Amino acid sequence: MSLHRLISVTIGVPNVAETADYYADFGLRPDTGGWFGTRDGGRQLRIVPSPTRRLVEMHIGADSPDDLGAAAARLDRLGVACDRSAATLTAVEPVTGVRAVVEATPRLRQEPVPPTPYNGPGRFERTGTRAPGVLREEPVRPRKLGHAVLATTDFAATTAFFRDGIGFRTSDIIKDAGVFLRCSTDHHNLLVLAAPVCFLHHTSWQVDDIDEVGRGASAMLEGHPERHVWGLGRHHAGSNFFWYLKDPAGNFSEYYSDLDCIVDDQLWTPETLEGAKGLFNWGPPPPPSFLHPDDLAELMTGTHGAGR
Repeated sequence: MSLHRLISVTIGVPNVAETADYYADFGLRPDTGGWFGTRDGGRQLRIVPSPTRRLVEMHIGADSPDDLGAAAARLDRLGVACDRSAATLTAVEPVTGVRAVVEATPRLRQEPVPPTPYNGPGRFERTGTRAPGVLREEPVRPRKLGHAVLATTDFAATTAFFRDGIGFRTSDIIKDAGVFLRCSTDHHNLLVLAAPVCFLHHTSWQVDDIDEVGRGASAMLEGHPERHVWGLGRHHAGSNFFWYLKDPAGNFSEYYSDLDCIVDDQLWTPETLEGAKGLFNWGPPPPPSFLHPDDLAELMTGTHGAGR
């Protein structure tokens, strides 16, 4: 596909300094201008002031300026205006107000990380030493931004903007509730959710393996039990291990590993998921606040930023 990665996201929050401290603890590297970086993806998160928490902007990578022209034509057919330059296309999703910036830029090349050795029945990949996961002492630092989850009051319109306009592909569907979309070989880079108000549900960040998911979350919870949301578990859509935490503005952030990879679109058939499969394969059941965040009423009434 002509799109090849989710480059970065900008999130707006009413409490910038407090939220920035959280993402530094999460393992992202602080940079200038409100930016935070990952180990492999460079600057991938920007935090800016906003009256309420929201997804402000997404940058998406494309292979060439011709891909920008194709996206512009698709958006025009949807009746969505866009701005073009030699190397970028910018359009605003009309329901959520999210600004999508498509850039003609080189693909991200991640250096392969050696597979973690695991022992199993009749299989000994590790002998004479303890498991790497119990020997690691360095702080967990995410490799790259994986995806964002965007709640919208007009599911059909927001889905059409990103899929039929920008050019995302459908990976899986949550019946009557959501669609997993990809702009890379990752199973999803954007999940669009139907909701009574528009907001950012969570961002997700890749780490090396399940041990890094557990180590990262455990470190985040030391002295901050209020950060815990849901985990450890494994999703069905995407198949990835997960653990969700909550930042001081109310956004969730996810450590993940072992996500499905779709290299050949013809070899993948989207599935419509119902019930628990739309949420997880195994793990503790999701708390009510995962489906209906605690600040949902504040977001709906416009009082979210008060007191933060």
